[in-house]
Parts: sequence; C-alpha cells; structure tokens
Amino acid sequence: MKTAVIAIGGNAIIKEGQKGTLEEQFDNVMSSCDHIIDLLEEGYNVVLTHGNGPHVGNSIIKGEVAKDKVPAYQMDAYGAETQGLLGYIIKQSLSNRLKERKMEKEIVSLVTQVEVSEADGAFLNPTKPVGPFFSKEEAEQLMAQKGYIMKEDSGRGYRRVVASPRPMEIIEKKAIRDLASSGYIVIAAGGGGIPVARGEEGLYHGVEAVIDKDYASALLALEIDADLLIILTGVEKVSINFGKPNQENLDVMDVETARKHMADGQFPAGSMGPKIDAALSFVETTGGSALITSMDELKRAVKGETGTRLVKY
Repeated sequence: MKTAVIAIGGNAIIKEGQKGTLEEQFDNVMSSCDHIIDLLEEGYNVVLTHGNGPHVGNSIIKGEVAKDKVPAYQMDAYGAETQGLLGYIIKQSLSNRLKERKMEKEIVSLVTQVEVSEADGAFLNPTKPVGPFFSKEEAEQLMAQKGYIMKEDSGRGYRRVVASPRPMEIIEKKAIRDLASSGYIVIAAGGGGIPVARGEEGLYHGVEAVIDKDYASALLALEIDADLLIILTGVEKVSINFGKPNQENLDVMDVETARKHMADGQFPAGSMGPKIDAALSFVETTGGSALITSMDELKRAVKGETGTRLVKY
C-alpha cells in the first residue's frame, strides 16, 4: 500500500474567532474525519501531522497567568504538552467516526522529537512570535529578568520571539514507518515536533524553539519513504497573483516553475511560501509528488480532480 503524510494546520483545530474550548476542537476535528477516512478507502496508509500554534500560545498564557504558583515550561515542553492533547482529540474523533462507518483501524498518537542544530542561524535571529502581547514596559522587564527577545508586533504590543530552525531528523522515524506500513493510522510530529538538540556526548536536550510544521512534515515524509506529501491549507489550489484580477489557479507546478514563482515573490513567507518550499524539498529529494489543497477537497485532489500538485520535472 502507498503511504501519505497529511499535514493539518493548527488553525483548522481552533478556528479564527473561537475561544478554543474542547467542545469546539472536537467538533472541528470531527468535521475533518470523513475526508481522512476517504483517503484510507483510496488505499493509502495515513500518517497525520498537525500544527499547534493556537495551543502553544494558550499554554504560554496559562503559564504566565499562573507564574506565581507553578513553574513555567520552556518551549520544548509546551510542544510535548500540546502533542499529547491534540493526539487525544484527533485519535478519539477518528476512532469514533471509523466505528460509525463500520471500519476497523488502529490509531497511534506518538509524541515525537525532532532534532535541530543549535548552530542553526535561526538562533541568532529569532523571528517566530509566541504567546501573549505585552506593553513596552513589561517587555523590557521580561528581557531583563528572563533574557527573552521581545519584538513589537504590528502596533498591537510586544511579543516574545523564538528561533524557528530547520528540522534535521525525526527521532522516532523508524517507529512511525513501521507502524504506518503495518496499517496503523499514525499521528506524529505535532506542531513540527518537540525541538531537541544533541549535546557533546550525543545526548538530547530540549531547546527554546518552534519548528515549522510543514518543513517537519516534509522531512517525515522523506524519512519514512512516503509516496505522497499532502499539505492542507485554506484554499483549494495554489495561485499566482493571488487576490488580483489576473489571479491564476495552478493545477501542476514543476520544481523549476515553483522556484521561479517564489523568486518573483508570488508565495510570501507569511503565507504560502513555507508550504511551497517544504513541498519542494520532498519532491526534489525523492522525485515523488506533493499536493497542496484544502481539507474539504482532499478526496478529489488525491484523484487528480483539483488541488495543486508539485512534481519534479
């Protein structure tokens, strides 16, 4: 059977404008389950990855509010915490929907570490905003007391920024590959994975960083020999000249064309850029294909009826 890695955005689990209650999250995930199960019926083994941006932000806020009563965590621990919660939500929702559709499938949620290098240049120039907004005075206090790097964010206040290094290795890749090839649905590398680095003796330790979910998903697809990488987003197809009268939706992009569009600024760093770049890293290395589409169009996109497919030639 073929294996597909499907990357789900964290904003699909807590949608814009929602409070993020457990009921809302279960409802949002449940509404996506049929699309994932449809892919199983198309003959794929499935590995699910997911974002955790809203959840990590909420965890940091909880830590800040309770700082005088319980110790705050660092970023790797917040990543592990949210992996556990989201794994539970996705696993239970999928399991219940499979039963309703009279299908038997085992699901495993795996807490996943991802190795990064502390020599990565991202640690010299942290850019990923995390957590709540603070006033200038509060930001200065946090920088002095905790050594945080704080940056002004679009006139809304100051936020902490952390590094977003490139993922180097999925630590649990063999377990994920073996489970997927045995027919399990695997939930892994949540939030881009728990960022860890090797010390001088080769032992791992957590680091203050956030790994991009799409880059981690592409690396995971590569390391488990997946046949297809699927990155889900809010649009059915990738476009050039997005939002303009001459907008053009793309069915297929080869590597050369995609790189040209990126150089021309068609895929901004704050939106489609990292998704395209991550997908290309998988396609260029493996010669396989990647698919970018929305959750609602997943089944049709896999059949080649919609979505944007990235290929090497």
